[in-house]
Amino acid sequence: MTKNADSPGNNKLDQLVAQSRQQREQRERGYREQALKMYPWICGRCQREFTRATVQQLTVHHRDHNHDNNPADGSNWELLCVYCHDNEHQRLLEAESQNSTAGGDAGTAHATHNPFSSLKDLLDK
Repeated sequence: MTKNADSPGNNKLDQLVAQSRQQREQRERGYREQALKMYPWICGRCQREFTRATVQQLTVHHRDHNHDNNPADGSNWELLCVYCHDNEHQRLLEAESQNSTAGGDAGTAHATHNPFSSLKDLLDK
């Protein structure tokens, strides 16, 4: 049995998702507009400069990764191009992944699989 796309449950969920997106966009617009007025339109990592035609590629990065921490002085923000912003978040994910797999010490993680372990036996045949 398939659910009707117009059922009350789906409509309520759609409204909740739309409302959540709208609230996030309003919050982002607020601190984004403040940051763009406060800082020069230059990526904080690659130093690429932006104009009115390309400013949509400039994002606000939260240094502490808490999107609800938006002090009026902008001390938790830095402007990054979309590429550097993605890279920054990817680096954080990789660091967290290394720490969780290494038990908190990234320097002790070692590979356990050796794809060439039986190579000597094959060459001896």
